Amino acid sequence: MKIEQIYTGCLAQGAYYIESNGEVAIIDPLRETQQYVDKASAENATIKYIFETHFHADFVSGHIDLAKKTGATIVYGPGADTDYDIHTAKDNEVFKLGNISIKVLHTPGHTLESSTFLLIDENGKDHAIFSGDTLFLGDVGRPDLAIKSDLTKEDLAEMLYDSLRNKIMTLPDDVIVYPAHGAGSACGKNLSKETVGVLGDQKKTNYALRADMTKAEFVKEVLDGIAPPPQYFAKNAMMNKSGYDTFETVLKQGNTPLTPEAFEHLANEEGALVLDVRHEKDFVKAHIPNSIFIGIHGGFAPWVGALITDLKQPILLITPEGKEEETVTRLSRVGYDNTLGYLEGGIEAWKQAGKDLESIESIPVEEFSKRFKNNNIEVLDVRKDGEYKSQHLEGDQVHTFPLDYINDNMNAIDKNQTYYLHCAGGYRSVIAASILKARGFDNLVDIAGGFAAIKDSDLPTTNYVCPSTL
Repeated sequence: MKIEQIYTGCLAQGAYYIESNGEVAIIDPLRETQQYVDKASAENATIKYIFETHFHADFVSGHIDLAKKTGATIVYGPGADTDYDIHTAKDNEVFKLGNISIKVLHTPGHTLESSTFLLIDENGKDHAIFSGDTLFLGDVGRPDLAIKSDLTKEDLAEMLYDSLRNKIMTLPDDVIVYPAHGAGSACGKNLSKETVGVLGDQKKTNYALRADMTKAEFVKEVLDGIAPPPQYFAKNAMMNKSGYDTFETVLKQGNTPLTPEAFEHLANEEGALVLDVRHEKDFVKAHIPNSIFIGIHGGFAPWVGALITDLKQPILLITPEGKEEETVTRLSRVGYDNTLGYLEGGIEAWKQAGKDLESIESIPVEEFSKRFKNNNIEVLDVRKDGEYKSQHLEGDQVHTFPLDYINDNMNAIDKNQTYYLHCAGGYRSVIAASILKARGFDNLVDIAGGFAAIKDSDLPTTNYVCPSTL
């Protein structure tokens, strides 16, 4: 028996490769599926099943493409309804895989069809659970993402309470827990940085598994402080339910080199969004007018999903050399399949073609300190609300302006005013500045190094408050 976790940091997502006696099951595969085919081929094994723990909202799964390539059966838990062929499992249904078995435990709560897959080893022993978004390490899945359900989040939270106590907590303490996500995912509130654990430890340390916890207490604690889901979540869930173009088709279209002239034509005639994924330091120095910055080196896919509201939006890319295919791939993971190509030769080619470039003023914290003390300047803190409440720059002219909700809050600021922007370290503030600039806000100054630099300067900040006490 072989179990391999294939973890993707950008999405904080774990897919799983399970093999026994020449037969393979893949759980929650990523959009690009050739890696699983190659892995099975190298082991002289055959992919027999593709298990989906639920309709994922935070990424587009590769289950449909993988089934077409391999002939494997897609398995969902009870209640799943799709526009393509699947096997809808019954609760407690068992699937043989070589010398082991995988048992379906219907665990509704995160979504209605959510299921946990229990791996039973060659000796008939309960070995591991692949818990999807039902149980994380340190947390449980948010109960507000069900597709077209008449049930409230409170109803789903109650279901989740029952699922955990009747299906998960009754299992032996030595059962290994393989969750779908770790820290950084928006599918829960307090996920651990660890990506593999043991059920007995979770029973002791996970707040949602307290033995003396009532259902009412569980509902209150699970829903307390839960942020609204990113706008792309429901759209990704529907793609996983209804289907999508093959990844190879998306990659072929998006990984197309374009001359500056062809690039400019598509931007103007097709209404394509110019997405610049270079480092923020490169973007502020020189970028194409009206382009948006979201750096490939940061939390790229989730920020794209949060900020670009139309999955069908035509996109043109400015990338570091050699990062073109990776960028198209990572866009497709969250459902942005309409990439039209990339600027061959990058910004230098654009410059040599004699086309316009713009920049954003970016100043070190020492210069910002001088301006802050000597002028009544306006500051936008684009970190999350919890980060701002935990500690921020003092002053009546300092405003919380979370990047997550920039599209909703644009009317709260004045195009004639100069704004100084900062985040925690410099990545998000440049994203915010690029979006504001593209919307006609020309008087923007980025504070290099963000709040990390501000804290180490002579500027006044509020006393630190631990986020868990807020």
